[in-house]
This record gives sequence, structure tokens and C-alpha cells, in this order.
Amino acid sequence: MLPRGRPRALGAAALLLLLLLLIGFFLLGGDPECERLEPDGRAGDLGCPRCPLTPRVPSDGRLRGASALHGDPLAGHWDHNRSACDPWPQLPPKCELLHVAIVCAGHNSSREVITLVKSLLFYRKNPLHLHLVTDAVARNILETLFRTWMVPALGVSFYHADQLKPQISWIPNKHYSGLYGLMKLVLPGILPPGLARVIVLDTDVTFASDIAELWALFAHFSDKQVIGLVENQSDWYLGNLWKNHRPWPALGRGFNTGVILLWLDRLRQVGWEQMWTLTAQRELLTLAATSLADQDIFNAVIKEHPELVQPLPCVWNVQLSDHTRAEHCYSEAADLKVIHWNSPKKVRVKNKHAGFFRNFYLTFLGYDGNLLRRELFGCPSQTLPEAEQLQRALAQLDEEDACFEFRQQQLTVHRVHITFLPHKPPPLRPHDITLVAQLSMDRLQMLEALCRHWPGPMSLALYLTDAEAQQFLHFVEASPVLSARQDVAYHVVYREGPLYPVNQLRNVALAQALTPYVFLSDIDFLPAYSLYDYLRASIEQLELGSRRKAALVVPAFETLRYRFTFPSSKAELLALLDSGSLYTFRYHEWPQGHAPTDYARWREAQAPYRVQWAADYEPYVVVPRDCPRYDPRFVGFGWNKVAHIVELDAQEFELLVLPEAFTIHLPHTPSLDISRFRSSSTYRDCLQALKEEFHQDLSRRYGAAALKYLTALQQPRSPA
Repeated sequence: MLPRGRPRALGAAALLLLLLLLIGFFLLGGDPECERLEPDGRAGDLGCPRCPLTPRVPSDGRLRGASALHGDPLAGHWDHNRSACDPWPQLPPKCELLHVAIVCAGHNSSREVITLVKSLLFYRKNPLHLHLVTDAVARNILETLFRTWMVPALGVSFYHADQLKPQISWIPNKHYSGLYGLMKLVLPGILPPGLARVIVLDTDVTFASDIAELWALFAHFSDKQVIGLVENQSDWYLGNLWKNHRPWPALGRGFNTGVILLWLDRLRQVGWEQMWTLTAQRELLTLAATSLADQDIFNAVIKEHPELVQPLPCVWNVQLSDHTRAEHCYSEAADLKVIHWNSPKKVRVKNKHAGFFRNFYLTFLGYDGNLLRRELFGCPSQTLPEAEQLQRALAQLDEEDACFEFRQQQLTVHRVHITFLPHKPPPLRPHDITLVAQLSMDRLQMLEALCRHWPGPMSLALYLTDAEAQQFLHFVEASPVLSARQDVAYHVVYREGPLYPVNQLRNVALAQALTPYVFLSDIDFLPAYSLYDYLRASIEQLELGSRRKAALVVPAFETLRYRFTFPSSKAELLALLDSGSLYTFRYHEWPQGHAPTDYARWREAQAPYRVQWAADYEPYVVVPRDCPRYDPRFVGFGWNKVAHIVELDAQEFELLVLPEAFTIHLPHTPSLDISRFRSSSTYRDCLQALKEEFHQDLSRRYGAAALKYLTALQQPRSPA
């Protein structure tokens, strides 16, 4: 049995011996080009005695290592993602602001960037500021999205891509990204002068880790290094993919620019703009164009100035291109950090493990973005005035109030993604009309028929979850009718809360209409085939606009039959009406909703005629685009259109019924909200309370003129 003090002495001796061995290693055998080590100390393919590290690029540009000596073309490339040679990179303080720059143009790229941002927000623990270089389309989309998303500790700045085009338009580029694929070259000149460092990302990357870990790699830059990149994970720059393949010059296998660390103030000091410009001009004397946009020019500069680059671990840009060799990276890595869909096929790329990566991407594609409105506790952040006002209003709500759901839904700010799909604005015509409507997932089947009936522009708001938005995208892509229509603007309002925000949806669609007039309809109505042309002609003949303030009433009918031959004229419609195949809308349930249209007069009418407002009147109308908005307090079922017609009447709009116009309601299953209205007295009581508050607001705005609307509040029940 050993004395009690003996193990302590042996431990001290072992520690001393280990220290001497480490000193000997660094004095005699340490490789200065070895930079990172796996935690378990496994030797890697770079030839460092104890650490498979990302190599520093020597001044001669040659990558060294055991595998390189044995002729492995991947030597020096497939880095690991942990370090023990140097201490694990220290993460930035949790409240340090991290900056990210992204170039984004068009409708499709705007959808891509949202998935990227979701993955960033999911893992992040630091405040972020996004610097978005956008065209007009993407800016319009993303400004609305981030304003309505209201994510704490997330700032966004926009930069006009059109202003940058003259700086790079002289460069021929064969890449599908066009001029936008070259704009990362000019970022040091357009980002704020006081911004020292930034992470630059392509829109087709997905994060699988906290971006702060990537930011921490700035600490590994030498004094001369200004750019951090992951090496290219294909043979592109080796020039052997096909006969006569001649890529731009690159250092070894080259670097991929889907993820870049830019030390901006150093780039400005070394004259980056002149450096890349001269390099590109020289190479274009013998090369016709860039094939991979900015990546070719970055690599040509690095080939000439290898001291500028800090190679990054391969896991920070796992590239899933058509000819990828990324498996050499992810098959050995402990975990992945960033996935890059850098094939033109994007997630449809053919790859042995594409299914695994695709599932990871789909996780964020369908992830509920509302869940990312998370506070970063302990980090002060500047709250927008609208957010503060909303928080105060929500704090004043009484959860014991029987109408709490209604109050909360009224205050909910929904994320809005306008023009979710590619859209071409209609040409400017003085009497043009946009059909405006809203729908949810259970009404998608109405879209094709509506497109056949209405050949003009449409603005439709869809109330969907993130996952449903992707189902909708596939639905449109698979439909020859819908995919052929570029004049239909779809605006996704993301679901949140228990009640259907019908008037908020209508307002989104109405706000995005681009024609002088709008036809305010519902998705379950099909207009007459000739209605679009007839309405435009009527507007011109009636001299609406500055000379006349009017709402044109389109008489509404309904059929109870799922199989139904749509009438091609007023005469055919009247025949169906007389035979009992058609009815005036809500004739059996709520006749007062459309009775003021005076259908008996309409049967014989040859010219437009004026009708008077009456309680609960809710016709479908054509009005100027700048008409009053719908009252957002009305959510769910009940009084949402009625209140709007009251507002039109209060603002002295004439109600003119058109003699040849008609629209027909098709049968469908009742919505959840109408079922609740019919079955719940509490629901109806809450609706009555909303109506009374609406009238009080009318009285404040219109004074004694609002008294006539008081009778509309006396009805025991009312429709939507």
C-alpha cells in the first residue's frame, strides 16, 4: 500500500513531463503551418504531426501536407470544424452586434433569403444587423416582411442594387445570377465606413449553427489577411471537367464565395477596388467572361495575392453543387455549420446524400417564423415605436374578458410576404380594374376557375402557415392555368391567432392593387366571363373619378349545386333564376344583405341606377383604389363587409347598380368562424360589442351624420 502523499507526487511529475514534451514539440517538431486540431488529437491528412488543421497559405501558394505528398488532389482542403491546437475560438460577447450582408434580387431570391434568415435566427444568440443589397422588387417585399415580422434585436438596412450596376456592368458574366452575382465585389465601398467586419452570405445557404461561431473566426486572421473563405469543393478550377474547359486562375482548387468573412477596413486600406478591377481587366483580355460571377474574380485576386486569404473550415460552406466532392468534408466532420445549395438546381440537385440535406432545409422552409420573435435576454435593444405601442396595448387586455380572443386578434401584427410569386405589374391604363379577394388553404381549388373567368389583374391575400405557403407554391407551379398568369399577385399573410383576420387580409390585397380601380370580391364568387371588359367600359362611360364619386354595385347570385353550367349572359342567368337553379345571394338566410340592390328592377334595367344605403347592406362593389380601407376590428365572421359599405356611404359614395353585371357564389363547406357564430352566443355578443364600438368611432368622425347608421346595430345577427 502506497503512502498517501505518493500519488500526488507522481501526478506532479507526470504533469512536469507532459509540459517538457509540449515545449519540445513546439521547439523541434511543431509545424508553423498547422493551425487547428480536433479535440481528440487525431492526425489528419495535412501532414501535421498532431493536428489536422486548416493550412495557412504559404507565400508560394502551395498547400503542403502528407496527403499532398502522396498526390491526393484534396489535400489541404477538407478541414475539420474543431480546434485544440489553438484554443477553441472565443465567441463574441453575447450582446455584440454581428453584421451580415446579402445580395438579393427578385421574387424567388426574396423567398430564399427568408429561409436563410430563419436558420440564422433559430441558432443566433447575438443581435444581428442585415445589410441587404436589393433591387426594387426585393426591397418592396423584404421591407414589408421585416416591418411586420418585428423580430427583436434584428436590424435591417437596404442598399439600392441599381446604383451599383455601373461599377460592375462592364464585366461579362455567364452565370445565371447576372449582374447581381458580381455585387459582392463592391461591398467594401458601399457599406458604412465605420463598419469594420461583415459576414457575406449567398441567399442559397442554410445555417446549422450559431453564426457567432463563424464571426469568432475573425480572431484567426493575421494582420495581412482580409478575406475568409472555404475552399471550393469541386474540381471546377482544376480545369479537367470537360474538354477545353478553361476556368479562371485560382489557388489550387480555389475558394467558394457563398460564405465570406470580409475585414472591411483592411480591404479599404489595401485598395481592394483597384486590386480586383485591375485583375479582372487583365484576365478578361484572354477570357471571354466570368463563369461563376464574383467567385472567379475573388479567386484570381487570391491567386495573385495569397497572403490576403484566411482559409476557413470546410464545414462553414458544405457545397452541394452538381459535381461536389463535399462528402470528403461532411463524412469526417463532427457537425456541419452551413449548407450551400450552389447548384442551379438548388434543392433538386442530384447528390448521394441530398435527401438528408434537403430534409434539413425543409425544416426551416416550413418553420413557423412567428416563433422566432424571441427576446435576447440581457441585451438592450432599441424597440420600434410601433412595437412599443403594440406591447402596451396587449398589456392592457384582460384575459378574463369573454371577448379576449377578438381583442387580441385585432392587435395581432401578421407577417406579410407580398408578391410571394413572380408577378408582372399590368400596363398603366386609365380605367383598369384589379379583382381583390382573400382566401385560406381550403379555398385554393377556386383559383383556377377564377382565373378563367377574370382575365384582368388580381391581388389576392392568402392566410397560410409557413408550411402551407410551400404547398401553395407547389400547387401553382403544377397548374398550367395558374402558372401561366403573371398578372395575379399573391400575398401571403402568415397565420397567427384563433380567428380569421378577414378585413386585415382584404386590406393587404387592396393595398397592393396597382390599377386605378378595384373590384372588391370574395374568393368563392365567379364573375361573369364578360365582367372585366364591361366594368372598364362602364367606368369610362360614367366618367368616374374626379367627376363622380361612386361605387359600382355588381349584383350577386348563388347556386346550391356543385355541378353547374355558368350563364354566358344576363338572359341565361334570368332563365336559371326563374327555373330555381339560381337565387339572389343569401335569399334563404339573410335577404337584407343584398335586398337594396333591387333585383326586380335589375331584371328590366337597361342603364345603371342609383340605390340607397340600408342597414346590413353588403354588396360587391367596384371603387377607386384609394377607397376607405376595411375596419380591421372585425375578425372571424360577421359585419366585416357591412362596416365597409357604411364607411363608403358616410364618405358620400353613390351606389350605382350595373344592369349587365353579375357574379355568382359557388357552394362550399361552412368555415370554422361561421360555425362558431351560429353555435356560440358569446361569439355573437362579442360581435355586437364590436359593432357598437364601430358606431362610436363613426360618431366621432362624422358627427350627427352617423346617427342614421344606429339602426344597423339593432339586428340580432348579421352576415360577413
